[in-house]
Amino acid sequence: MSTFETRRRISFADCDPAGIVFHPRYLEMINAVIEEWFAERLGKSFAELHMRDRKGVPTVQISTEFPAPGRIGDELTFTLEVRKLGNSSMRLAIDGARHGELIVKSRLTLVYMDLETARPEPLPDDLRTAIGAYLVPSGESP
Repeated sequence: MSTFETRRRISFADCDPAGIVFHPRYLEMINAVIEEWFAERLGKSFAELHMRDRKGVPTVQISTEFPAPGRIGDELTFTLEVRKLGNSSMRLAIDGARHGELIVKSRLTLVYMDLETARPEPLPDDLRTAIGAYLVPSGESP
């Protein structure tokens, strides 16, 4: 089992006037983590997936908590794990931490779909294998 890890620095554009991250910006960061994971570790950039293959992985369910405020200048380390891998869907855990302190915790479900029909379809074998490398065995992580 692998964990994908990447870092993001909180910028002025991410924050409200108090210098605290405006919570919808976390959803953009989370999507960027997923896009980076696809390109760097799964071997399929979103450009290839969407434009060439006409496939997508929209988020169909998301739950996000903000245990502590993120502030301008913070560097967050985001980790991504796969908690469940279905026929056409995957359940992800993405956490963002500052020096080990949890700042944002998100659990989301993505569904592999055909962009022309807007219908789910089975994950291709190569993508399923690559995603499976990030699958956390049941009961290993909360």
